[in-house]
Amino acid sequence: MTAWLFLVGAILSEVTATLALRGALDQPALYGAVVVGYGLSFASLALVLRRGMPLGVAYGIWAACGVVLTAILSALLFGEAFTLMKASGIVLIAAGVAVVELGSHRARGATLERRTEGA
Repeated sequence: MTAWLFLVGAILSEVTATLALRGALDQPALYGAVVVGYGLSFASLALVLRRGMPLGVAYGIWAACGVVLTAILSALLFGEAFTLMKASGIVLIAAGVAVVELGSHRARGATLERRTEGA
């Protein structure tokens, strides 16, 4: 459960940093938030991995949620276009993450079965 909380923190800090990067074009003081946000994001992601979450799952969820949240929030905050094509991409990203997560669970189950058979 702790790994998931750190993953949420990694996602939120990465999205904040990315949005601050866009905002820094008009307000250069936001570059500090960019550095802090990305630093927190990578540190949180490292904590997720230390707690045993597979890299493919952690990175996939982190990246996918970051893309989705950034696309939605940049449309709301900066008036960027949110088209049907973008919405379709978000649906495909969510489906891809779900497939990676399911594949990870199946792989863990198969590994456990092999270990049990060998015992």
